[in-house]
Amino acid sequence: MGGNELEYIHNAFDTNWISQYGSNIDEFENSLENYLGNNSHVTALSSGTAAIHLALRLLNIEEGDFVICQSFTFVASANPILYLKAVPVFVDSEDQTWNICPNALEDAIKYCIQQGKKPKAIIAVCLYGMPFKAEEVFEVSKKYDIPVIEDSAEALGSKYKGRPCGTFGDLSVISFNGNKIITTAGGGVLISRNEEVKKRTLFLATQGKDNEVFYNHSELGYNYRMDNIAAGIGRGQLETLEEKIIAKRKNHDFYHELLKNNENIDLFSAPNSDFYSNYWLNTVILKNKLSKEELRNKFSQNNIETRYLWKPMHLQPLYKDCRFFGNNLSGTLFDTGLCLPSGTNLTNDCRNRISEVLENEIP
Repeated sequence: MGGNELEYIHNAFDTNWISQYGSNIDEFENSLENYLGNNSHVTALSSGTAAIHLALRLLNIEEGDFVICQSFTFVASANPILYLKAVPVFVDSEDQTWNICPNALEDAIKYCIQQGKKPKAIIAVCLYGMPFKAEEVFEVSKKYDIPVIEDSAEALGSKYKGRPCGTFGDLSVISFNGNKIITTAGGGVLISRNEEVKKRTLFLATQGKDNEVFYNHSELGYNYRMDNIAAGIGRGQLETLEEKIIAKRKNHDFYHELLKNNENIDLFSAPNSDFYSNYWLNTVILKNKLSKEELRNKFSQNNIETRYLWKPMHLQPLYKDCRFFGNNLSGTLFDTGLCLPSGTNLTNDCRNRISEVLENEIP
């Protein structure tokens, strides 16, 4: 916490608006719309997962439909496909951004068409805050007339060619889970391109209540609306977003300087100036027989937490029977990669302790 979160929470209590209505929700949505620009229409929801679920509903995904999804991601990107009894088809990463590979994406689309059904949607992820190759991915999606759901759960503040993540997809998603660059404790938003889609999103997110004076329901809805207290936290957090982006990128600069001459560890970085990452997490790939377990144990012995990279969806027991297209680069990344401490509150003392491990205990 670092902004006016408590002020906005107290306002919710003082005005007795503590449910899924209130000025904090409106102001949070308006602030995000102004920040993102590009004709963005924001609906605040209970989670990023709920946003992906609603995005699929808005695209009329039904039982048996093919939905293409990036394999190298957190499971929340894919699970809503199963909520609707649709069929996930997973696509590998390319080596520059670790995001969905345009060539493997087209192979997957051709396979689906050969099976008699064109995919209904493509879920492309901005992994660890790194934008995907938007121009190439959308070239493929437009060629086959397939909408794209942009999963920018981890990428608020990142940009591709100067344009903010969260504004590329036909529908876009950002998460405010407790570990994201800013948080509402739990929550997310669905970003649409016009006001009518936003109205439809809000209808589905509030139990699908028809426009009647009594409770009348003609179709299935959900209890997915963000509450006014959570939105108050988000308002305060959003006021400090730029400071947090600077802090995250400062962490990356620290790791870059520390590892630039290390032959055993490669720091994942933006491939060129088109990609501006918030570096939500700093991740490394280990080489020359240095294992992720060895490095993880060295950090753990010094009371420093690290994490594995996401285990790709096509390697998950839940999705073992799903089709996968690519060369398993994502599997190799999982086998050889590690997430390093990346909090916005890393102190110089923290950095010194990390440096000692990497400089003195790793061959």
